[in-house]
Amino acid sequence: MTDSVENLILEHLNLLGNEVKAQGVKMDEQFESIRLRLSSIENQMAGIHTDFAIMHSRMDKFESRLDRIESRLELTV
Repeated sequence: MTDSVENLILEHLNLLGNEVKAQGVKMDEQFESIRLRLSSIENQMAGIHTDFAIMHSRMDKFESRLDRIESRLELTV
């Protein structure tokens, strides 16, 4: 009787262990997918930051050109 109970417990533990391993593989795949998506978002954010820096630089140039035009036309207050 004890042997059959021990075998039954071991069988259930083995089944649980296999299920945990299978879930672990699925979780690893999900984490990898999340990591790739996060990396993509980081790259996109870096691109947006670069675009804003370029636009800011261009706006500074426009501002200095406008100041120069106003100065030449004596429109400054």
